[in-house]
Amino acid sequence: MRKLGYGHTMAASCIGYVVQAIMINFIPLLFVTFNKNYGISFDKISALITMNFLIQLSVDLLSPRFVDKIGYRISAILANALAAVGMLLFSVLPVVMENHFLGILISMFFMGIGGGLTEVVISPIVEACPYENKNGYMSLLHSFYCWGHVFVVVTSILYFLFIGIEKWPYLAAAFALVPIFDLIYFTRVPINKLIDNEIGGARKISMKGLVSRKLFWVMALLMLCAGASEMAVSQWSSAFAETGLKVSKTVGDVVGPMTFAVIMGSSRLFYAKFSERINLEKYMLLCTALCFAGYLTVSLSPYPLLSLLGSALCGFSVGVMWPGTYSIASKGLKGAGTAMFALLALMGDAGCTVGPSIVGFISERFSGDLKVGIFSVSVFPIVMFFTLLFYIKKKKQAERG
Repeated sequence: MRKLGYGHTMAASCIGYVVQAIMINFIPLLFVTFNKNYGISFDKISALITMNFLIQLSVDLLSPRFVDKIGYRISAILANALAAVGMLLFSVLPVVMENHFLGILISMFFMGIGGGLTEVVISPIVEACPYENKNGYMSLLHSFYCWGHVFVVVTSILYFLFIGIEKWPYLAAAFALVPIFDLIYFTRVPINKLIDNEIGGARKISMKGLVSRKLFWVMALLMLCAGASEMAVSQWSSAFAETGLKVSKTVGDVVGPMTFAVIMGSSRLFYAKFSERINLEKYMLLCTALCFAGYLTVSLSPYPLLSLLGSALCGFSVGVMWPGTYSIASKGLKGAGTAMFALLALMGDAGCTVGPSIVGFISERFSGDLKVGIFSVSVFPIVMFFTLLFYIKKKKQAERG
């Protein structure tokens, strides 16, 4: 049997992010169907979203205790196995159980653990690969979540159109084949330990040692802002599509988020291709400024189409934030290993919840005016901009000795 190279490790990792995109983005396409066919209230549906978030946060928090012990390979296999089990259960339990909501809840429990574990383990697997241009590979890796999102939406639309939305359980079962394939793939690809692969044999940093470092908290703040900046507009992009393009809510729900995903994925591909010619810190600084400009355009423009273009600018500018922060942290906190990726994922997930929540809360206080809500979260790219400036300044001082 021919030995596989690290290109296959990268491919398996990219598929891992496609798996995560399936788990996060497929079920929301069925929320209206669950409401109409199973009588599940939107309050309960909101509870599903909250539960999935809490499960992922719990995995982010607990995973450093066992991932390093069982290893990246077993962790990646376990993540895919849980995702596959969750999707297969989702294709059966909500249909056969008398309590349809409980069936969905059980399925999402497995998917939430699988998704959280995927987020924690995939990035360090790629970081540990012997690539010179790790910044570019990290950006390429994270672009596959965006392409996975597009894949899920397009596949689902075509399936619902030609086969029927009432046959959704078969599509859920078919989607389970992706993590099953990736599970098998991860049994064969080469995987390094992150600590062992670091230049200079960096000593392992304990969780306590990590959180005591000022640099970690700088990176944590960057990740919080990255998650909030990304999701605050992404979660409300359907509303901008509906208003700007004068389309129905159903079309807006598809076009808005999918367009945002395509633009963000393209941004990550752009950086992956040209990363060797681009200074990451300065590029991220530029993107935070562009993100702020996008927020201002969305919230202050009197023209719906211009607001939609502002949303697109946000989609492009946030593309580098999450993977870029991972790359900066990996270089600055050598020896932190899995704990660093897990805690940064925790902060990013927290930002992903805080951003959209603030938009909704502020908008509600101003008679449902989304533009006021969007304007309020423009503080996140501003904070990220000045945090990056602080980091760059301290880095230059350290290099001068």
